[in-house]
Amino acid sequence: MARAHLYFAAACAVVLALAAPSLAGDPDMLQDICVADLMSPIKLNGFPCKANVTADDFISAKLKNPGNTNNPNGAVVTAANVETFPGVNTLGVSMARIDYAPGGQNPPHTHPRATEIIFVLEGTLEVGFITTANKLFSKIITKGDVFVFPARLVHFQQNRGHGPAAVIAAFNSQLQGTQAIAMTLFGATPPVPSDILAKAFRVNNGVVDAIKAKF
Repeated sequence: MARAHLYFAAACAVVLALAAPSLAGDPDMLQDICVADLMSPIKLNGFPCKANVTADDFISAKLKNPGNTNNPNGAVVTAANVETFPGVNTLGVSMARIDYAPGGQNPPHTHPRATEIIFVLEGTLEVGFITTANKLFSKIITKGDVFVFPARLVHFQQNRGHGPAAVIAAFNSQLQGTQAIAMTLFGATPPVPSDILAKAFRVNNGVVDAIKAKF
């Protein structure tokens, strides 16, 4: 009986190992195309397919022009994911354009469902990510450079040049998800109790409340 249990455990381990690659990104597609029907009332893990598909469903001009960086971060992300580009539904890919004013920042954040890789269109950026061992990997990158941020790790970009900067980002998910660390902690609804954040950051409640007021 013990040997049978051992064989069963080994078989389960093999199945999980073989399944791991498919679990790393979006689920595999089951048909050639499935353009998202964003208006469907059906709720499921992803989006249902729309009935009438044309070539126009597979093209997007979202990333052609610079975005408006007039905001507190001095940077803006323009997404071409399934929510704005339904043709990528079930394909496991999406893109974005990120524009930065001088000194602009895409603040520390994570993508819970994707690895990100960026290509610099113009400008000089300091980029980096932090591992779960709290080790920072950071570089200064310029036009033509490519940098990759491993899936789910906290990462950031900041314009270190004197002029505007821009990158094109690609993701191995149709909807990568984004969780900005500061906004998540200090701008949540309902709010995270101030005493919890105060203890975590080793400050008093007044400091936390002052930061919350900015979000």
